[in-house]
Amino acid sequence: MSRVSALGYLGLGVSDLNAWEDYAVQVLGLQSGGRTADGKLMLRMDEYQYRYMLHQDRADDLAYVGWETATAESLADLAAALQSAGVNVKVASTAEAHDRGVIGLVRFNDPNGLATEIFCGPMMLFEEPFHSARPISGFVTGEQGLGHIVVAVKSLEQSVAFYRDVLGFRMSDEIELDFGGGMRAALAFLHCNPRQHSIAMMEVPMPRRLHHIMLQLRSLDDVGSTFDLVQERGIEITATLGKHTNDHMVSFYLKTPSGFEIEYGWGARTIDDTTWQVQRHRKGSIWGHRRVMPLTSRK
Repeated sequence: MSRVSALGYLGLGVSDLNAWEDYAVQVLGLQSGGRTADGKLMLRMDEYQYRYMLHQDRADDLAYVGWETATAESLADLAAALQSAGVNVKVASTAEAHDRGVIGLVRFNDPNGLATEIFCGPMMLFEEPFHSARPISGFVTGEQGLGHIVVAVKSLEQSVAFYRDVLGFRMSDEIELDFGGGMRAALAFLHCNPRQHSIAMMEVPMPRRLHHIMLQLRSLDDVGSTFDLVQERGIEITATLGKHTNDHMVSFYLKTPSGFEIEYGWGARTIDDTTWQVQRHRKGSIWGHRRVMPLTSRK
């Protein structure tokens, strides 16, 4: 079975491109890849031409997800599997694929209406090595992709079945969280490479489909120095430093200019599919990750 191999890129619709460029470069440590002819902002984190494509859009939310697969043959196989599952698949033209900086591209909507793309042959810039404006060691990407996303879905059962049975993801674990007041929700975590999860889904109402994007750093010091910088710049921290139960990531969460969150972390464990056993957790963190009340809400 052909499978998706990594989270390749994200399209974000944001209302303030200039604020985002400053935030991404000066706080997160990403590199600006410049603006496209039609005004989109590209952001780099490794040798890929871009990992984030930011569009001017008042939605301030996830616009589309780009999943990578290894070859043109696996891309064709995945397109056929989607069509067999009753999904309306559009094969992008050469010009459309070129606009994304890839060789081959197909487009469709997942069961939640999320615009989704699968591509092969990304544009690489080995001749222009990634360089952060900040003194950080860099990001963990490569075969693990750009990180992970956590999104709200209409039906957790239907969404898990789609990503697992059609796109070839594997189940990592599940966490049942108690939000208090009788509200509980299960989160499903799925992987497509050694990263413990590339997508997590929860069936809860949210103002946006995107809860957060995770960036994994190569050094714990990068996380610590950024934690200090965020406080110095007065950026809202939404969850304190902590360590997750499932991927063992040491991280903190900060608010973006669009309102959704970034998880900034280090040290996650990886999955070996020959030995991994699906797990269930009753808490999201071993320690820390205390949710922080916004200053405007404090008395």
